[in-house]
Amino acid sequence: MIIKQLSVFIENTEGILECVTDTLCKHNINIVSLSLVDASEYSVLRMIVSDPERGREVLKEEGLLAKLTDVIAVKTPQKPGMLHDILTAFRDANLHVKYMYTYSSSENYATVIMRLSKLDTALSLIKQKGYEVCTDKEAYEIVNLN
Repeated sequence: MIIKQLSVFIENTEGILECVTDTLCKHNINIVSLSLVDASEYSVLRMIVSDPERGREVLKEEGLLAKLTDVIAVKTPQKPGMLHDILTAFRDANLHVKYMYTYSSSENYATVIMRLSKLDTALSLIKQKGYEVCTDKEAYEIVNLN
């Protein structure tokens, strides 16, 4: 299943992250997972949140540049080589992994957020390989994956 990631483009200024988190907090939007990528003057804050549409809306109201991006959350068994197996399958299918970051872990799974060149193809391949992806409910609410 494809899920929505909330991406916010922010200046590298003091207090900007607190502005984002304060805005989401005031609107009862939980940050499930995040990744912050720094550049010289700007950063990209990528988040899985409990209500992505509302999150984008309230951040835009604060004057921030926020958008939604389609990603997948792959449940990767906690065994050596599992992520490598998935990445090799993507490479063999000519799929480009644009970025990825950890979503959550349990005793049995590490869940990884991935943005790929062709999400539908990636989803089919994951299913063929016997892996699972998170549903939107799992992704936005941090449920126990065991």
